Amino acid sequence: MDILYQRGRATAAEVHKGLPSPPGYSAVRAMLRILEEKGHVRHEQDGPRYAFLPTTPRDTAKRLALKHLVKTFFEDSAEGAISALVDFSSTKLSDDEFDRLAKLIEKARKEGGRS
Repeated sequence: MDILYQRGRATAAEVHKGLPSPPGYSAVRAMLRILEEKGHVRHEQDGPRYAFLPTTPRDTAKRLALKHLVKTFFEDSAEGAISALVDFSSTKLSDDEFDRLAKLIEKARKEGGRS
């Protein structure tokens, strides 16, 4: 799915080539078929082969994945997830980025009805 979201669409051969430690080509084709059966991807005819595309917009997929991650690994705690991200990124965040994060938190506080 990462490759499909990065490229927008890809053939099985392109997905296979883009994987860091790819399984066999037939395994990639099988996985794409399973993802299509589950509704995560669709295909279009591209000459003699199929090109696969994600069915869920990237922004929607990001939100769903993040929600699942927070629920699974941070016991549904946004604070825990944000703390981990800030701790992980603290040496890489600029003062401007910290200021923007603080403004986002303040905006969320006001919109949530808290004072």
